[in-house]
Amino acid sequence: MVLRHQIAVLRRQVNRPDLQPGDRVVLAALSRLLPRASWNVFFVTPATLLRWHRALVSRRWTSPSKCPGRPSTRADSREAVLRLVRENPTRGYQRISSELAGVGLRVPPSTVRDILNRAVLKTQAEGIWACDLFHVDAVYLKRLYVLFFIEHTTRVVHVAGVTAHPTGTWSLNSPQPGHEPGRAGRGHQIPHS
Repeated sequence: MVLRHQIAVLRRQVNRPDLQPGDRVVLAALSRLLPRASWNVFFVTPATLLRWHRALVSRRWTSPSKCPGRPSTRADSREAVLRLVRENPTRGYQRISSELAGVGLRVPPSTVRDILNRAVLKTQAEGIWACDLFHVDAVYLKRLYVLFFIEHTTRVVHVAGVTAHPTGTWSLNSPQPGHEPGRAGRGHQIPHS
């Protein structure tokens, strides 16, 4: 009873405790030992504990920020490339680039190639699936890897497997959409941006 009263008095006197990183780690670790219903004994909220964990993961895995990349291609340049391809389907991207330069529109060959690749992917997207891995940092900084497939036309994501140690054998033996009964059609749709 005396201890509870002393803690109550201290809570009234201190607006915001000055916690060191070690204090945060101890509180976060202790919170995992208690049931969530008992978290009200902490002088920080559960949201604060989760924010500390996100910051810890961010500091451990985030690399320094880089420049945002090169600017996007102007719409009129893109339309000119696509028009030239429609009119001259046998010409390659270097020839298209040089013809555009002849009329005063400078579009590098690599940009013409990218525009053509995107156009081809859009027309053939119905049959294309992509496969990739992403990672999730769980409690205690345990990293889990998720193998997933995405349908390009519908943007439906199919999760094929989760592991802490991905290997070639694991990825080959993971269930693949369309090969497992009842698996196709189960997934999460990502909104078009």
